Amino acid sequence: MEKKDLTNRRPDILEGAPLHYAPQNEMGVVFLFSHLTKKWRLTIDRIQAPFPDCVAYQKIGGEQKKIRIEFEFKSRNFRSQRHDPNGCDWIVCWEHNWPDIPKHLKVIELQREFGLGFNVWIQPVEGKFGEKLSEIELSDSWTVPSLAHKDDLILYYHTTPDKCIKDLFELISDVEIIKDTKWAPYFGAIRRVCQLKSPVFFEDLKRDRILNTASFVHGNMRGRPKATEYWPYLFDMIVRRNPAVKKALAKYDPKKL
Repeated sequence: MEKKDLTNRRPDILEGAPLHYAPQNEMGVVFLFSHLTKKWRLTIDRIQAPFPDCVAYQKIGGEQKKIRIEFEFKSRNFRSQRHDPNGCDWIVCWEHNWPDIPKHLKVIELQREFGLGFNVWIQPVEGKFGEKLSEIELSDSWTVPSLAHKDDLILYYHTTPDKCIKDLFELISDVEIIKDTKWAPYFGAIRRVCQLKSPVFFEDLKRDRILNTASFVHGNMRGRPKATEYWPYLFDMIVRRNPAVKKALAKYDPKKL
């Protein structure tokens, strides 16, 4: 397998979309949104420079509900620009990366609307928690990466002494913040996708000439890194060692990225 250039590649191609490539800025978000207004039964009243970017009316039953919309490339830009959450109803963005967003704000994440629907994450799990995780099929509250979204795939990495990935779960809820805990405060409901009889060990990743270039390998699997761009190689390693899990992982086939 030839080494993939991960540093200077073109954006993802959008199938069946009016924009050929995935947007790289807020203007692309506005363009794609304009082609989805009928789906949400929206009539645009005005687009403007002052906050919020857009005022629209949504037809609900026989009534018209006013919707104040802000466009962002990534949802967390809303916070960094210090917009008033009370002056907005929807955030329309390409990527939703704001886990502690005010609950009244509705997020329209366009990458989901155009078929780029999941990310892959690595989540370390230690000691007795790793043992417990290996025994469950479904949990309504488990620690997850803060920026993960519903339907993302989480590869749980068992730390010392195992140092391996062997439990794969899908996130089946939105991420919630639980602040009254001494552990990482981000939790979500997870459902087992599969368990690897032949785990992927940290040493295996270090020996692989492509995976050993990943930041999560350089960082010794610390934190909760996104592994989406390396998922085709991880998937290949997992399935070669565990052919029986290929069917269980069909939803997360790299071809669907």
